[in-house]
Amino acid sequence: MMQQRHHFSRGGFTFVEVLAALFFLALVVPAMLGGLTIANRAASMSERRAAAGELAENKLNELLLETADNASSAAATRGDFGADRPGYRWEMSSASWDADATNKMTVLTVEVFFKVQGREYSVQLSSLLNPASGGTQSGSGTLP
Repeated sequence: MMQQRHHFSRGGFTFVEVLAALFFLALVVPAMLGGLTIANRAASMSERRAAAGELAENKLNELLLETADNASSAAATRGDFGADRPGYRWEMSSASWDADATNKMTVLTVEVFFKVQGREYSVQLSSLLNPASGGTQSGSGTLP
């Protein structure tokens, strides 16, 4: 009589297949975590920069009003935003606007500084002030 062989097919993975999968995961997981870290940093930077832009705009408007109301008194040139906005500080500078020799306009610039993961960034906003009229003429902003 003829002997019949039975082939049993077991479901499962071989040891080599398991090692290959683990090796693949060892390469992919750190790359994915690095991508998530970069995305988190970018989101944090974007949020902080938007908040700094808003703070710079508010501080510039405040300084413009103070300067227009009290042309003779000097406004503060630096400070922070208190407990409401920790981690943000501002500096103000003013200079003569070179493009206008007749009206003696002044460029008023506010720069807001903030840190993201230990590195300092800033947002600058500027506006022209005409002391003769007591108001602003135009504004511009830069996000370096």
